[in-house]
Amino acid sequence: MKLTPKVVKKMKINEFIGKKFSCECGREHYMDMNAIVIENGAINKIIDVINKYGSKYPLIIADSNTYKVAGEMLESLLDSENIAHKEVIYQTKCSLVPDEEAMGKLILAVGDNTDLLIAVGSGVLNDLTKYISRRTGLKAVIIATAPSMDGFVSDTSALTIDNLKTSVSCELPKVVLGDVDILKQAPERMILAGLGDMIGKYSALTDWKLSEIINNEYYCATTATISAEAIQKCVDNINGVKKRSDAAIANIMDGLIRTGIAMSYVNNSRPASGCEHHLSHYWEMMFLFQGKEALLHGTKVGITSILAGKIYETFAQEKVDFTAAIRKARNFDASKWEDNIKQFYGKAAAGILKAAATDNRNCIEKRLERIETIRTNFTEITKLAKTAKTASFIENIMKCAGAPLRPQDVGVDETTVHNSMLMAKEVRQRYTILNMLSDLGLTEKYTEIIDDFIKK
Repeated sequence: MKLTPKVVKKMKINEFIGKKFSCECGREHYMDMNAIVIENGAINKIIDVINKYGSKYPLIIADSNTYKVAGEMLESLLDSENIAHKEVIYQTKCSLVPDEEAMGKLILAVGDNTDLLIAVGSGVLNDLTKYISRRTGLKAVIIATAPSMDGFVSDTSALTIDNLKTSVSCELPKVVLGDVDILKQAPERMILAGLGDMIGKYSALTDWKLSEIINNEYYCATTATISAEAIQKCVDNINGVKKRSDAAIANIMDGLIRTGIAMSYVNNSRPASGCEHHLSHYWEMMFLFQGKEALLHGTKVGITSILAGKIYETFAQEKVDFTAAIRKARNFDASKWEDNIKQFYGKAAAGILKAAATDNRNCIEKRLERIETIRTNFTEITKLAKTAKTASFIENIMKCAGAPLRPQDVGVDETTVHNSMLMAKEVRQRYTILNMLSDLGLTEKYTEIIDDFIKK
């Protein structure tokens, strides 16, 4: 069977995994997974999973919260079948950071007889487990405790290395169990974070298409459709989010995993991550440097998606002075840029500067080429911007679910938002509308627009 946008709209979630597909985009897509189970009572299938892999001594990975939510239940199931096991439980008063210390703790917990990794949780625990799975060669199983983020089946883990948010290759889990009875009991903020992460796909998909136009970047309409359909399922059931209906919670979890499938199909996060994620990553890094309690990833992404909507709807009416853009590009001051990186990124500046030197992102000639491409394709780019979801459209969805709408609602100050508009494009070398604004010399203008917007 050949994958096309029309075909993937009809596929059930387990039909995407365990087999190789040729795609309309010209590439082959494959996910080396065995099962995804999203249903009431899914945790009870863990014994079948353990037996399938012939595990005799699995390692349970949890934190103090997820252990209470599902870890105790898991241990009870294992004990009832006399399955020996070990556990590593992160004691967390604050949010767990996936840094070198957390990775070290987990790798040291893996014993000579450990033969399976079972993560009980979401987010960071998922990222750590997938990464250690790659490093040790041990199979991993995820028991999700909250529908809070889209990385369950992504083939990258978001880790904090040398103070810099970094995507690293990891191993896909063999099985994901999403027990709806457990998921719907998750804290409201985690459910809303999952919704926010899904809503972020709107601008991510637009950014991906934008980069295809400007940079001739590889774009797969099929995987983009997987993400787009996943968003729509969540939006169609938005009224059930506050009520924690089984259908609404299952759809968020299903959507998060489908977008993870889309990412793994193209071996990058393009189907799920764009400028909204770059802004979010910058906020996260600033919170970390300032010693503040971290915000959930999807909480930030939901809010930055609204900002992305404002940026796109404004650009749809933009009259670009290309002569001025070219002049600014030619006058680029590399020394000033480096000073700004050191000022705005602090402890993470070294990593940014090293990455910039490797990818040659400040090459004036390439920037001038992009400006010419933007000028040539400006009608198409404007048309694309007009298809982007507006700030008010996204706000209405988030408001219906009871999610926060503005940075100040979650403790992100105006200065952090302002600085992220100026510098968040440097977090990842991935072209988004923030990069296009920089190419066109419009970053400062749009920073002021967002400064005013968040005060309303």
